[in-house]
Amino acid sequence: MKASTAIGLAIGILGLFLGATMEGSNVFAILNPSAMLIVLGGTLGATIAGTSFNSIKLIPKLYMKAFNADAPDLNAKVSELVGYAESARRDGLLALDEQTGSIEDPFTRKGLQLVVDGTDPDLVADILDAENSAMKKRHAASRQPFEKAGGYSPTMGIIGTVFGLIHVLGNLEAPETLGPSISAAFIATLIGVASANVIYLPIAARLKQLSEEELHARALIVEGILSIQAGDNPRVVQEKLVTFVPPAMRAAEGEPAGAAAGAKAAA
Repeated sequence: MKASTAIGLAIGILGLFLGATMEGSNVFAILNPSAMLIVLGGTLGATIAGTSFNSIKLIPKLYMKAFNADAPDLNAKVSELVGYAESARRDGLLALDEQTGSIEDPFTRKGLQLVVDGTDPDLVADILDAENSAMKKRHAASRQPFEKAGGYSPTMGIIGTVFGLIHVLGNLEAPETLGPSISAAFIATLIGVASANVIYLPIAARLKQLSEEELHARALIVEGILSIQAGDNPRVVQEKLVTFVPPAMRAAEGEPAGAAAGAKAAA
């Protein structure tokens, strides 16, 4: 489900606020400027120091990707590659040369172009695997700020709490202020732990899941391209590729491409 990340974060935040309210806590106490500055500012600074400014600039786009990314349509990929296999079987591999220019996916287009150019199958596999490895490294680097922020944030919360307790211990001559001061000191820990486990780490996990889904789709594409190059029967190509599709999402015999995935999403 496309909105699952946003829904999950909303449920997590709502659960924390409702639970705190039922305990009699003032949930708006978390809006403590000094605690937020220490935790959020300290986390941002440590994350920049541990990654780079370029990684930080990508954060808004990564949030949008985590919230709005569509899952790869594996059924459509199977149908597309089987169609290319039928063309190659009927008219030869060179017949695919006219079709490569209209292929939207750069990875599929590159693989088929290598096949049309007569590249050795082992070399085709090596080039496409290298593309996948490079993509995997890029994805790991892009989600690194969220992973690092998830590690730094609780520590920054503890630092903020220590600062608050130092202030408390420096004002023991006013015992009537000790309770509120200690309570305020622990707000920093709350902000640090909550932001790490409700925002940063879940977003990092979602981005990792999206990367794995894309790698899985690309593995399907590689298998299809190599099968086409080997001259496999289109029916055999389909049987090979359908194994990459989860059984519950597989298109029924004769079902239009993507219909099974659409029905699953509607359900």
